[in-house]
Amino acid sequence: MSLTERTNADIIGRDEINDVEAILAITNTDVDAVEHVVKHNADTLFTWDYSLARPALRKLYEKAKTGQWNGATDLEWGTDVDVEKVVAEDQALLGPGMDPSLYAGTQLAKWGDKEWLDFGIESRRWQLSQFLHGEQGALLCTAKITETVPWYDAKLYASTQVVDEARHVEVFARYLDEKLGGEYQINAHLRMLLDDIINDSRWDMTYMGMQIMVEGLALAAFGFLHQLTNEPLLKKLLRYVMSDEARHVAFGVLSLQEVYAEMSDAEMKDRIEFAYEASVRMRDRFMQQEVWDRLGIDTKEIAPLMLADPSRLMFQQMLFSKIVPNCKKLGILDRNDKWLRRKFEEMGVIQFEDWQDTGEEYAQFEIGKDVLAAGEHH
Repeated sequence: MSLTERTNADIIGRDEINDVEAILAITNTDVDAVEHVVKHNADTLFTWDYSLARPALRKLYEKAKTGQWNGATDLEWGTDVDVEKVVAEDQALLGPGMDPSLYAGTQLAKWGDKEWLDFGIESRRWQLSQFLHGEQGALLCTAKITETVPWYDAKLYASTQVVDEARHVEVFARYLDEKLGGEYQINAHLRMLLDDIINDSRWDMTYMGMQIMVEGLALAAFGFLHQLTNEPLLKKLLRYVMSDEARHVAFGVLSLQEVYAEMSDAEMKDRIEFAYEASVRMRDRFMQQEVWDRLGIDTKEIAPLMLADPSRLMFQQMLFSKIVPNCKKLGILDRNDKWLRRKFEEMGVIQFEDWQDTGEEYAQFEIGKDVLAAGEHH
């Protein structure tokens, strides 16, 4: 079965990945809803084989049991967070948000320091809100994996991740509420991806979408923000969350490596296309449409500039620094005539393929160890 049978339009709904009109056409229509229903579409599996069949997963399970922390007592919630000061310090390091030469002649040309600071504060609130919503997605997906994976050792580990994800939802929600004054709605592209992951009946697709793609990008994003910010509460919160996330991604790598080695090219076609679709959906959400809308800026005018901004482009590429080596570890970069490799080349992220994969790296993220800064690798 040839992978050329399905086009970009078939997989991601548009021919060009930088088609701004198509990206911005995907929006949330139920912005005030507090519930969202997705069909589960999967069988719950009991297994009566309680033998130790997968030592690597059992080792991960033991690490998870000793790596637990309490979001209510291990973080200093009494810390005073001056959001304006924190964001201003971050902007002093990275710049306010976009190269000024790009937005001459647009609404942004009239912005002064105050407007850019407001943009930075809203961006931080938006970013942590998407972390929060993604963590709830992970909570639900891991509960589903506990039900659907046929292996006893995987069920044991997945159950610890459910606890981890509950803790992550708790701490991000609390930080947003107490320190940033509330959250943004879920981005439409992220919601579409989470819906697809939960809706698929195949347990390995839940792994692929959540453990490899969403969690892989989150681990890189948390690392970047942890390195950037000097706000002590957020810095410690992110460090604790990263200690869990590295195990979660390793869980996906260790499990899917075994599964995909046995699959035919025909079976792998769906998996590889889904890895690409997930990559594009996660990339699309970085338009921050909800932030621009709140600030009264037309995203259609700004989006092409964001796609052309070198610093934003570099940041977006860095977020794939965990995903690409993990896909290589799974053997899917070069399956089916190197289809995913070519797609990652088009996205400009293939340069990370030889960075360390998380299947081996997770122990370095344990609390108490120094985490490599973004851009460093073994």
